[in-house]
Amino acid sequence: MRIATTVFLTDESIRPARLARELEQRGFAGLYLPEHTHIPVSRDTPAPMGEPLPRQYGRTLDPFVALGQAAAVTEQLGVGTGVTLVAQHDPVSLAKRVATLDHLSDGRFTFGIGYGWNVEEAADHNVAWSDRRDLVQDRMALMRALWTPEPTAYQGRFGSVRASLAHPKPVRRRSAADPLTGPRTLVGGAAGPKLFAHVAAYGDGWMPTGGRGLTEAIPALRRVWEEAGRDPAALEVVPYAVLPSPGKLAHYAELGIEEVVVQLPAPEPGTAGAADGAEILRTLDDYAQYL
Repeated sequence: MRIATTVFLTDESIRPARLARELEQRGFAGLYLPEHTHIPVSRDTPAPMGEPLPRQYGRTLDPFVALGQAAAVTEQLGVGTGVTLVAQHDPVSLAKRVATLDHLSDGRFTFGIGYGWNVEEAADHNVAWSDRRDLVQDRMALMRALWTPEPTAYQGRFGSVRASLAHPKPVRRRSAADPLTGPRTLVGGAAGPKLFAHVAAYGDGWMPTGGRGLTEAIPALRRVWEEAGRDPAALEVVPYAVLPSPGKLAHYAELGIEEVVVQLPAPEPGTAGAADGAEILRTLDDYAQYL
């Protein structure tokens, strides 16, 4: 089982390059970074992780810039988003950023995508909350048109693009039977029929936060996946932001899971080990038992 990591990197935390080197030296499989462009101070949306909202949510680094730095100083470490809030991006620009990072990392990029939880943040991006899931599906289709080998036009409900010259292309070479283009794509979100339909429509797999309830959820996802005509052997389930234990990881292995993303701490600024990453590095040494 591959053990990757996720952490909130901010302007007050360890730098991406140093963390990436430490991860690769220890044998971890990857680094996934979350995304929030901003957190409106006036917010009615309750934080799903509980209130008060931790300080790091309003201080996250841009994941593509940070992951570019991480990829530049490593050779094997996977880099990924956990998750990109696709609805909050211009899809033509996002397609270029994704393809560029994937190209410069020699195909090490995983495009973790999601729908978000913060209504006010999305509203500042002119996203109608009730449309966000359909908007993500539309934008994924537009980006995939830009990632195809030949110039391909796309006309959707929310956007369109002319047949265009758009390089670089993502590195991944898919089989003729695979309906998708682009890098490895994992869809985040809570288990349910609509989420599973979207995973089968435009994902390579599911990225469930925390990893609870997978014994019941995975068979349901597999049914939707196979009904959509996808290759049963190709489905990936990657539990995200997991606090690991031997029993938990053994259970995931029994379910056929091949990668887990474990959560690293985000120390409060001003505390010992915050800026220099000492607490994070201690946690990595502890988690090394699972490698």
